Amino acid sequence: MSDKLANPAPLGLMGFGMTTVLLNIHNAGFFPLDAIVIAMGLFYGGAAQVIAGILEYKKGNTFGLTAFTSYGFFWITLVGIWILPNLGLNIKPVSAEFMGCFLVLWGLFTLYMYIGTLKGDKAHQVIFGSLTILFFLLAIADFTQNHSIKVVAGYEGIFCGFSAIYVAMALVVNEKFGRIVIPLG
Repeated sequence: MSDKLANPAPLGLMGFGMTTVLLNIHNAGFFPLDAIVIAMGLFYGGAAQVIAGILEYKKGNTFGLTAFTSYGFFWITLVGIWILPNLGLNIKPVSAEFMGCFLVLWGLFTLYMYIGTLKGDKAHQVIFGSLTILFFLLAIADFTQNHSIKVVAGYEGIFCGFSAIYVAMALVVNEKFGRIVIPLG
């Protein structure tokens, strides 16, 4: 009997990618923040990535474990930041400046994760490089209260999310065909 485990990365990348695209469609100004982004943040961007990270642990992949569980809990935390002040728990909404601090910390974490991709393929470098830029753009938008920067961040985030979707689908399709059909660089 084979002990081969499935690759959990496509699940984590799709959870990250699709949720990131939806949030950044909002940031770019196309739709209000609503239940779609909140539900995706909790369940697909959040829980599915945490599950993928735990499965990466089983495969011995420290990078995958750290990335997927961290970003999964990022999404769960972000949804908490949005909804906890509305639950009657005497929790105040976060200020834009403190949200900027939160985003800077995630930008720094992502910058270090990006460094970890430099020994890998170009596609993963694009995901983590564009995510680093996204976090810093969103932080600057919050610190300056500049809506135009948030819109630019939204478009950049849409690109970032689709880059993760591309890699997820490349991993699935390439495995299914047993050869490189969709290149990762």
